[in-house]
Amino acid sequence: MRRTDPEGHGPVRYGPPLPGQGLPVPPGLTAAAAGAHTEPTGGGPRLLDAACAYWDRRGLPAERHRTAAAPGAPALLLALTAALGGDVLVPRPCAAWWRPTARLLGTSVFHVATSAECGGVPDPYALLETVRRVRAEGGDPRLLVLSVADDPTATVAPPEVVHETVEAAAGEGLHLISDETWRDTLHEPHDTVLLSPAEMLPGQVTVMTDLAGPFLPPGWPAALARFPDNDLGVRLRDRVLDVLTALGARLATPVAEAAAYALGEPEDISLRLTASVRLHARVAAAAHHAVVTGGALARPPQAGRHLYADLGPLRPALTEYGVGDAQELEDFLTARLGMPAPGGHRFGDDLGALRVRLTTGPLLGATDEERMASLTSPEPLELPHVESALTLLGSVFDDLRDDARRWESPR
Repeated sequence: MRRTDPEGHGPVRYGPPLPGQGLPVPPGLTAAAAGAHTEPTGGGPRLLDAACAYWDRRGLPAERHRTAAAPGAPALLLALTAALGGDVLVPRPCAAWWRPTARLLGTSVFHVATSAECGGVPDPYALLETVRRVRAEGGDPRLLVLSVADDPTATVAPPEVVHETVEAAAGEGLHLISDETWRDTLHEPHDTVLLSPAEMLPGQVTVMTDLAGPFLPPGWPAALARFPDNDLGVRLRDRVLDVLTALGARLATPVAEAAAYALGEPEDISLRLTASVRLHARVAAAAHHAVVTGGALARPPQAGRHLYADLGPLRPALTEYGVGDAQELEDFLTARLGMPAPGGHRFGDDLGALRVRLTTGPLLGATDEERMASLTSPEPLELPHVESALTLLGSVFDDLRDDARRWESPR
């Protein structure tokens, strides 16, 4: 198919954003966003204390002097990468903003394959082989970024996989950054075990979370880091604050106040988060069913507001439409579905692989009224606007499946 907007395909300026909630901001959160100033670099006492209490409730003890805040996760990861130095290892695929952040520093980024059962966490044997190869070629791998609840694959890594990978990384002397943005969006929180690498290797893991995942709207950037409780953690935090200062990366006070309010998890925030997760889980499960029924491959989504589909089995049909790589697939599905459908190459996957991330937010409705109706309905999948969006999704994949069967070479 002809690409009519070649400038709209850059890996950085046009990269996909974090999957949004697609829901109006809770009134309590809006009311909390007061003030007209900026916070100190790294966050003020109120926000940092709220962050420590948040992590304490999740079994990750924290103290103010081991915590820092920044206006968004990319700024925080940039500061962490600059502070640690060396080459960076990431899983394939990974969050779209990880690689550009590291490469802004001129840092080499190496992808590591994941296991068949989950994304976000490198396969331990592939990790060891990649570290060996990079060092043999003169590289200096120091940092592994991973995500136990993953964007883009929407999977949650089993504890045994996390354990093996963390052991392998520790044996190679790597520092780990655990991006736990999606830990509070588990679709089945009582049946899914999420193990933070910081619980296993507290002295070599920095935990990072983007509050736009569970709590804040994307336009209110705020992210947190929890550093190890040792001399390394102290030095690392100091260096991160130096970098954030040089960047002028300070939170606006209204955003910091809203973040502190949300991290306190008052009833209005907790109830909204629970309802939002339940809604996105149901819509994601329905979207997954439509995608798989249509002949694509996808792991069942377990967290977040997205799913990751492999349209490789539909390649014969897509070829007839002029789709031969992930960028062309992105163009094709975005036009057919009327919603963003970033290709797998945005997340470090091979350009030639026909993979795509689909998000559930656009399926909830086109207006605030429709989206709130989706949130409050006991049967959101039966609402006309949700049913219509899922029907369109299913019909696009069903048509591709039928075309693929029709155009398969006779045996």
